[in-house]
Amino acid sequence: MTTTLRPAGPEETLPDGGRARPWLVCANGRTVGSVRTAAVTYGTHRVGRIDALRITEGLRRGRGTVAALAAEEVLRSWDCTRAEVVVPAATQPALTLALALGYTETNRKLLKDLDQVPPPAPGVTLRPISAAEFPEWLTASNAEYQEQLVRSGLTPEQARQRCAADSRNVLRDGAATAGVALRRLYAGERAVGSLWVALDCGPLPDGRRHSWVMTVEVDPDRRGHGYGRQLLLAAEREALAAGIHVLGLNVYCDNTVAIRLYTSLGYRPTTHILAKPL
Repeated sequence: MTTTLRPAGPEETLPDGGRARPWLVCANGRTVGSVRTAAVTYGTHRVGRIDALRITEGLRRGRGTVAALAAEEVLRSWDCTRAEVVVPAATQPALTLALALGYTETNRKLLKDLDQVPPPAPGVTLRPISAAEFPEWLTASNAEYQEQLVRSGLTPEQARQRCAADSRNVLRDGAATAGVALRRLYAGERAVGSLWVALDCGPLPDGRRHSWVMTVEVDPDRRGHGYGRQLLLAAEREALAAGIHVLGLNVYCDNTVAIRLYTSLGYRPTTHILAKPL
């Protein structure tokens, strides 16, 4: 029995020269599932993504494996050098399949429902990052982000290009960019960390709007003093002040300290991101 992909709709053009397309998974001409492929361009390299892979219950018979491999071939033909798969946390079979195909989990996305948030701890304050402070803050924030991307499997140049593209897309007006909260955390008069929150990232599948923690950073010599927790609580207050009651964030799998912190604050995994070179 032959399993193939057939276009399920027209190809979509993504920003910066990327592309995406939905596909039907067919077995001997009969539709047994669907999948979507996308190629996202960062500078001179492309990252492929495979998501929404679904095989009809009772008709699996290894077709998910064949469909995923066929999707990889599509990404190779689109000049992608890396493939990422997006797996909902509730779908253990899909996670098992991705691991069997050689993917490695790099990061996961978490969400938390917000209610009441305690005030800042005594002696701790938050202040907006000013236009004068913004370039220095962005340079330091990008350096940390690039290190995380390299640890997840990108080359230093790929990480630099991806970081530059992300900053350009979401902080177009610097410190004055609308819809974001840029804050520095102070212990007394000393800056000990910083926070960047996108205040309204649109609706989730259940229709609720959500905010997103883009970065939360504590100075290396001030870690272990509870400042990370204070920054996250500040992010929750920013979201609630904007009328948003769900906050999300991304964590890289090698950051076990951050994972423990997020878990202790009630964040729950919703999505696993896995990747492998093509």
